[in-house]
Amino acid sequence: MYYLNYFFIFSILGHIIECFFYSNGDSGIFLGLWTPIYGIGAVIILIINKYVDKLSVSKVLKVYALFLFTMALLSSIEALGGYLIKFIFNTELWNYTNHNYNIGKYTSLEMGLLWGLCSILLIYFLKPIIDKFVKHIPKWITYLLIIIFIIDIIATIVIKVKIL
Repeated sequence: MYYLNYFFIFSILGHIIECFFYSNGDSGIFLGLWTPIYGIGAVIILIINKYVDKLSVSKVLKVYALFLFTMALLSSIEALGGYLIKFIFNTELWNYTNHNYNIGKYTSLEMGLLWGLCSILLIYFLKPIIDKFVKHIPKWITYLLIIIFIIDIIATIVIKVKIL
């Protein structure tokens, strides 16, 4: 339940932040008020940190390792996501060709650095606060969110992909 709750918390937070700062009230491809890639990213950061914590190196090197691993992996996922959204939904939600250090259309060094920084903020600043609450979320709420999320996936496919 821990990772599922983090997934939903950051999917919703990511949606709110992106709508507020970047996309004029629209974020991602889903109909609901979440952008799952942020939830997936948060869970990936938590998992990578679990392994980085096991390294027999100094705390400073662990921070650098977390930064570099998450930067590389989340940038790769962002690029893959861009291509999949283009292929499945025939739409382009972001394009970084105007970034100085773009790596194709859907990721860039600038965004990779941002993802690395976000991973440090999540692990060392947000996680201690969020952990106090996430462990107390009732299971029924998590199950309800799973059901709503599945309905949203189906509705998105029916409405946007039109294959059903």
